[in-house]
Amino acid sequence: MKKIKILLFPIFLINILFGQNSNRKLAKFEPEDGKCLFFIGQDLGATGGLDNYNKGYSDYFKMPAGITVYTNFSPGQESYGHYNSGNDGIKSIANWGSGDCCAQCYVDDNDYRNNVISIGLSMVNHEKKVANGTHNQLIKELAYWIKGLGERPVFLRIGYEFDGWEWNHYNRKQYLAAWKQIRKVFDEIEVNNVAYVWQSKGSGSNQKVLEKWYPGDDLVDWCAYSYFGNPDEEMLTLARKHKKPVFIAEATPVRENDGLFFDSRLTNPEIAKKLWLQWFEPFIKTITNNQDVIKAFSYINVNWSTQPMWITNPLFKHVDSRIQASDYISKRWNEEMSKPRYLMSSPELWSKLNN
Repeated sequence: MKKIKILLFPIFLINILFGQNSNRKLAKFEPEDGKCLFFIGQDLGATGGLDNYNKGYSDYFKMPAGITVYTNFSPGQESYGHYNSGNDGIKSIANWGSGDCCAQCYVDDNDYRNNVISIGLSMVNHEKKVANGTHNQLIKELAYWIKGLGERPVFLRIGYEFDGWEWNHYNRKQYLAAWKQIRKVFDEIEVNNVAYVWQSKGSGSNQKVLEKWYPGDDLVDWCAYSYFGNPDEEMLTLARKHKKPVFIAEATPVRENDGLFFDSRLTNPEIAKKLWLQWFEPFIKTITNNQDVIKAFSYINVNWSTQPMWITNPLFKHVDSRIQASDYISKRWNEEMSKPRYLMSSPELWSKLNN
C-alpha cells in the first residue's frame, strides 16, 4: 500500500499544478488558480436572504459568491400554468412550477449587492426564431438589462443542457446559429459584464457529440455541465482541450443506481449520512481533483419533492437537498466551505475575477 501511495501522490500534484489548462489565459470572470466561485440556486425560496423569502440557504449560512436564476426566449410556451412572454423571471417574479424566480429581486436587495449572477437561458422550440432575428427584441431587452447592472458579473448559460434530448430537443444547426446571433446582438450593444457559458446535461454525450454541438472558442468563455451523480469526465476533457474553465452549473445530491431511484431527502438523518458519503464527498473530490479547470459550481438547495414540476419526476420527486435541513450535513458543509479556496460574497469579490 505504501508503494501505491508514493506513486499516486506525485501524479495528483502534477494533475493539479501542471494540468493541461495550467498555461492558458484566464477566461472572462475566471478566478485565479486555486479559487472556486460558489453559487446557490435555483429559486427565491431556495436561496432565501430576502424579506419575503427568508428560509433559504442565505438565512442559515455565509452568503455565497453568486446566485442562479432562469429566463427564456420562448414566448407562448406554457409550463404549469405559466405562459412565457420572453425574459420571464428577470424584472419580475415568474414561476414555471419550480419556485418563484426573479433576478431583479436580488439586484434590489442590499444583502445581495456584492453577488454575481448566473442566468440559465432557455430557447426551447424557439432556437430558429432566435437564430433568424425574429426574437432580436428579446435579446436586446436582456442585453440592456445585463448592461444596466454596471460592473456586476453575469454568467449567461445560453440554451443550457443543450443535449437534454428528452426535454430540450434542440435542433443542432439552429442552436448553433442562435448562439451566434445572441453574441452578435450583445456585442453590438457592447455588453461587457457577461461571460458566455455552454452547458451540457452532464452525462451520455461523448467527445464526438460535444464537439458537434460546441459553438466555438470565439463564442464560449466557460464550459459547464450539470452534476447529479456524475463527475462527467467528458466535459472536463473537452474543456481542457479547448483551454476553457468549467462551471458545474447545476448540482444536487441524488441516489440512483441502474435506473433505480432512492430516497435522497436530507431531512432523514440516516439518508443524510449516506448522502454525505455517496454524493457530497465524491462531489467535493471532483472539484478538488480538477481544480485546474473547475472554477465555479452552483448547488441547488431546494425541496424538489414539493414543487409541481418535480413531484412526478422519477428522480427528483425523491429529493430534498436543503442543507439546512440536516445538522449532520450542515456541520460538514460549513467545514468545507470555510476553506479559502471557495469564494464568497464580499465587497472585493468582483475585483478578484478576471476581466
